[in-house]
Amino acid sequence: MTQKLTLFSQEVEDFVLEIKIDADATFRELHDLILDACKYTDMQNHTFLICDEDWRVRNFVRQTDPNDVSSEEDLFLMADTPVSDFLEDEGQRLAYIFDPAGKRFFLMELTENIFGEPQPKPEVSRRHGIAPAQHLKAEQDTDAPETISEHAEEFRGSEDVDESELDLEGFEISE
Repeated sequence: MTQKLTLFSQEVEDFVLEIKIDADATFRELHDLILDACKYTDMQNHTFLICDEDWRVRNFVRQTDPNDVSSEEDLFLMADTPVSDFLEDEGQRLAYIFDPAGKRFFLMELTENIFGEPQPKPEVSRRHGIAPAQHLKAEQDTDAPETISEHAEEFRGSEDVDESELDLEGFEISE
């Protein structure tokens, strides 16, 4: 099964990526595709945050094994975790921390499950706009939008994301 994910930024209103990825591909493959599509460099501590329908963080898929995770918490690593372990139903949500130092992220949603069309390797099927800079300049930090922390403690249960502002169909995506 192929999954279509829509990735968007709260910082750059007209930036949207539509990604097609095989359900059995790993989060590492998704991570690499996003970095390549946005022309970002790979850094430590990139993380996918698996969210519920209200954007509350339910789980983490981490790039590396962090030292600060308790032994009671399940540890999911990008290289070992298939996308299908967390994404199955259309409308499922996640966030991707692309700037761990600046605590900046993209929001993503599983927008379609496509059966009968195998996806040999992940690809960006549509894009619109230009990705935000990977790192904020020091003088811009004070103007940075609300963000998910690296450990997302303050994001759990947060109402910071207004769902009415997330109109995926309202974006004009060009091939």
